[in-house]
Amino acid sequence: MEKEINIKFEIIANKNQLGEIDKKLYEAAFEARQKAYAEYSGFWVGCALLLENGEIVTGNNQENAAYPSGLCAERTTIFWASANFPNVKIKKLFVVGAPKNAVESTPIPPCGACRQSILEYETKQKEGIEIYFASLNGEIYKTKSIRDLLPFSFDSSFL
Repeated sequence: MEKEINIKFEIIANKNQLGEIDKKLYEAAFEARQKAYAEYSGFWVGCALLLENGEIVTGNNQENAAYPSGLCAERTTIFWASANFPNVKIKKLFVVGAPKNAVESTPIPPCGACRQSILEYETKQKEGIEIYFASLNGEIYKTKSIRDLLPFSFDSSFL
């Protein structure tokens, strides 16, 4: 028997079609990208997330000559938010990534490790996190939950 999985996502043509808060998150992720430390890959990623209390937290990718020692923007941001606001739900997460000197790009989704980490926080808070991944020139893809990007997910229910 063969089955098919469909992924639902919304395409937003540009940042001007976002609401005020979402536009602010896009800009925060875009700005955080400019501060990335990505000397080895040259691929700069910024992330911004919105907490339930209205706080916006930003982060970016941090690389290391020993490649496995670096960390993606999404995990840098979400781990910092959890360490400093441990019981506050994450409502939205924006990612903007592209090569350092690019002027345009395609929307870049979270990598597999970041998807798994985001899933942990969705499971912890028993609520989805809206995920937005955007291009430099403004095209944005939106999902209602990381589960849309990680359909066969592994969580604590398997343990």
